[in-house]
Amino acid sequence: MSTALVTGATSGIGLSFAHQLAERGHDVVLVARDRARLENVSDELRAKYGVSTEILVADLSDRAETGKVAERLADRARPVDLLVNNAGYALKKRFLDNDISEEESVFDVLGRAVLVLSHAAAGAMRQRGHGAIVNVSSVAGFISSGTYSAVKSFVTVFTEGLAAELAGSGVSATALCPGFTRTEFHQRAKIRMDRMPRFMWLDADRLVRDCLDDVSRGRVVSVPGAQYKAIVALLKVLPRSLVRGRARTVHRPRN
Repeated sequence: MSTALVTGATSGIGLSFAHQLAERGHDVVLVARDRARLENVSDELRAKYGVSTEILVADLSDRAETGKVAERLADRARPVDLLVNNAGYALKKRFLDNDISEEESVFDVLGRAVLVLSHAAAGAMRQRGHGAIVNVSSVAGFISSGTYSAVKSFVTVFTEGLAAELAGSGVSATALCPGFTRTEFHQRAKIRMDRMPRFMWLDADRLVRDCLDDVSRGRVVSVPGAQYKAIVALLKVLPRSLVRGRARTVHRPRN
């Protein structure tokens, strides 16, 4: 039986990955900061799908704790066949209004952890000749809207480069780039989204299912939802000056 490791596995997209991978017969290593929530998810997966689970309590803004997860991924005696780098959060305020320590912490979770864990997983998987990595990025990475947008752009391009490096090895890398998805994400960031049109919202279970299908096809960039496929296609041909102009409107100082 194969094993998957999912970061940010207790809510939203990560929780959906954990359930769908367990349903497909994968044992699951669950990574998050909250032990109680991890134990609840672990119990549910074992009871519902009959799979084995493992808990790793880790704050990926902490380099030592990220290193522990990397060690688990590199463990040859307990191979991980699929890594889902999903952990993440956003800051409500604009870059210059945040304390730099807050910006560094979110950068470590969204960017550095993806780099470190992908390196550990890909190295072990390449030696075995099989495996897959999913790095959860965002449609925000195709625009210019603060540091969240910037680091998600890094995640997408990094994954594309990793996929090219792994070509022919039996290991794949896929960047999942969702748009607005109904999860706890915006609530935790205290970002009001009540004005967002209903058709712009994605269902987490559907996008995870589509992503796993894309992984099986070897697709490098997975953009769920027809509306977001169209938006990304448009953003690729629009002059960057127009994209930046929209960002200036979003970040215009408010009285």
